[in-house]
Amino acid sequence: MNQLQSKIESKQVVVGILGLGYVGLPLAREFASAGVKVLGFDIDEKKVKVLNSGSSIIKNVPHAQVKKMVDTKKFSATTNMSRIRSVDAVLICVPTPLTENREPDMTYVVSSCKTIARYLCSGQLITLESTTYPGTTRDLMAPILEAGGLKAGKDFYLAYSPEREDPGNKHFTTKTIPKVVGGLTDSCRDIAKSIYELAIETIVPVSSVEAAEATKIIENVYRCINIAMVNELKMVFDRMDIDVWEVIRAASTKPFGYSPFYPGPGLGGHCIPIDPFYLTWKARQYGMPTRFIELAGEINTDMPHYVIQRTMEALNQKRKSLNGSKVLVLGLAYKPDIDDVRESPSLELIEILKEKGAKVDYNDPYIPRTHKQRDYDLKMKSKPLSEKMLSSYDVVLISTNHSDYDYRWIVKNSKLVIDTRNATKDVKAGRSKIVKA
Repeated sequence: MNQLQSKIESKQVVVGILGLGYVGLPLAREFASAGVKVLGFDIDEKKVKVLNSGSSIIKNVPHAQVKKMVDTKKFSATTNMSRIRSVDAVLICVPTPLTENREPDMTYVVSSCKTIARYLCSGQLITLESTTYPGTTRDLMAPILEAGGLKAGKDFYLAYSPEREDPGNKHFTTKTIPKVVGGLTDSCRDIAKSIYELAIETIVPVSSVEAAEATKIIENVYRCINIAMVNELKMVFDRMDIDVWEVIRAASTKPFGYSPFYPGPGLGGHCIPIDPFYLTWKARQYGMPTRFIELAGEINTDMPHYVIQRTMEALNQKRKSLNGSKVLVLGLAYKPDIDDVRESPSLELIEILKEKGAKVDYNDPYIPRTHKQRDYDLKMKSKPLSEKMLSSYDVVLISTNHSDYDYRWIVKNSKLVIDTRNATKDVKAGRSKIVKA
């Protein structure tokens, strides 16, 4: 096992990344940019082919960066899992969704561990990056990986280091976001820290894998609860005819004791709508209710229905019914200026609108067509925007506030605009057409 430290110090280490999506590919970029050879693993043959051709699969990692990674021979991708034997570390970046009963779905993690176990070699480091509940690394992963006879902490290293990706963030990258690392043993933590230090500027070691797992959970619980609070305040202030966005802006001038969070049509992304319920599930095993998390979840998951209710009320003012109305949803991604639709509230908004009899289209400059997902298969294409096209819809619903949109032009050419993101805050003309939701 001492050989791995020598390889790290001489940058001769080969890093394997299992799962080349929104977490795995940016991580691969940082290691490759630091001069470390990376072998990416994925079961999607099409994705592997695209990456090996020097093209990217996500907006957050530009084509030019992938091309450079491939051209310098610092990165290649494969579907051949037996090549796990040839790498020194395997960093697992696979989805950890929820089941229909809002319990952890560890299918991808278990499958990954079983695959790795078949090819696990003495001296390798295995690290999970996927968000999960405290106890996953020690209680779930270790027994699967040890099935072949090698022991974690003795024959191979085992660690946990939660991803902190924020697609579209112009201020922080994978390299500059501090990385928390916890190990099954101190030596596991230290070797994982050494590997990550090759690509990441700041490493934050913690005492155990459980502490690292809990760190990621608390970050997203914090955001989930605060977003739920402003979502609830938005509904209350709407009744009082108070603009919640103006209130948040004013409150933000306080230089201490306040951090702004913003309401929206629901929660999106792979973290905030899902991760808190991992802790809720685990807490039940200890007989502990997590009332704040449960209540926040209820409020946030109900926001798409609130948006639809506001839309119906706005149409009613124009003597129209939602049933039969033409609705254009602007923005499919879960946040502005990215192409990530994971858990996007836009998807649920479209489904609810259709269920209520509306004729629905969408536009998103980053998502030309929808693709089959775990819970949705909309089979839709993005409609190009034009003055004539906008004026043909009874409602234009702004679900994602992409900076590409000219909101003055949109309001000018629309009959009715439902704004869930305060995107029209600077629009002066046509305010009577705008309804905040």
